[in-house]
Amino acid sequence: MARDWLLITVSTPPGGSSTLRVYAWRNLRSLGGHYLQQSVCLLPATPKTTRATARVVTRLRAEGGHGEMLRIHLTDPKQEMTVIDAIQRERTDEYHELVESTRQFHEELQLERRRGRATYTELEESDVDLARYQKWLAAIRARDYFDAPGGSEAAAAVASCEQALAQFETEALSAELDERAPDSRPGLRAVEPPTTDTPRVRRDHAYVASTVRDRPHVERAPPPIPHTPP
Repeated sequence: MARDWLLITVSTPPGGSSTLRVYAWRNLRSLGGHYLQQSVCLLPATPKTTRATARVVTRLRAEGGHGEMLRIHLTDPKQEMTVIDAIQRERTDEYHELVESTRQFHEELQLERRRGRATYTELEESDVDLARYQKWLAAIRARDYFDAPGGSEAAAAVASCEQALAQFETEALSAELDERAPDSRPGLRAVEPPTTDTPRVRRDHAYVASTVRDRPHVERAPPPIPHTPP
């Protein structure tokens, strides 16, 4: 059964802003469009690619550009196979780029461990990176129409990141609990109240006595008057 393809041509108004051209290029590339030449690309015809391409063409026309979407068949099997091979190579390159990026993810986790920074803050930052890898993998898969080589390797690399982050999360939780453990704080030692026989009390008595002796202006109690019988 012959496969349907979309042949898409786009152009923007001369002298206009590059915003419209970038919009068309990014959307067609995100769909997996294979460029035959500048402003001309091919896409497998699916309900998703047809709807998305129609939106691009509509906006181009509305803003003074030009866009066409033609549904075609490639009647030469060899020619069609050449196109499919080219599309697969593009997806394989994207998978390999993702795998290389995930290696940096593992290196950063190891670096934070060596620094003793298995903390919740670092966990949040790594969680953002993991979400980016997951989104990246999903985007490549969505435009991988012919099961390009490298897809399984990329999926395994992202899964490895998920496992590594789960381990890092366990370590961060353990470190936080250790910091809050009661036995990690200095204990309090009970102090017995002083008694009248302690050296401090005796020292205090000696201090008072020496103060009275050395300070003659301090009033002293008069000596008792002797009592004589009548």
